[in-house]
Amino acid sequence: MNAVTSKPSVLFVCVHNAGRSQMAAGFLRDIAGDRIEVRSAGSMPADRINPVAVEAMREVGIDITAEQPKVLTPEDVQASDVVITMGCGDACPFFPGTRYEDWELDDPAGQGIDAVRPIRDDIRGRIERLVSGLL
Repeated sequence: MNAVTSKPSVLFVCVHNAGRSQMAAGFLRDIAGDRIEVRSAGSMPADRINPVAVEAMREVGIDITAEQPKVLTPEDVQASDVVITMGCGDACPFFPGTRYEDWELDDPAGQGIDAVRPIRDDIRGRIERLVSGLL
């Protein structure tokens, strides 16, 4: 845990911060509530969240419409206990003591809802395992 907060913090990173990282953050907020601090960011953020990702999450009762893609900063990484990259080979600033994981996930960009549902469900399973490991 970082010195500022007693609860663990997780940062999800993908290039556009519009699909995978936003779905992961939505699941983590939903499953962990306020027990885990959740951040997401991208190295080249899109203008808006992928509407198909929004639709896929709405199907499971999670609303991510209020989220906005954000720029990844070294401060985001430094403030996080766990940094999870989404199979996009992002160059993430490295800080000792931070746990890094790379989740190989298909990119939902340009995909229809039928292709995005399995990605969403894969992310949910990974988030459930992450939460049980952190709490």
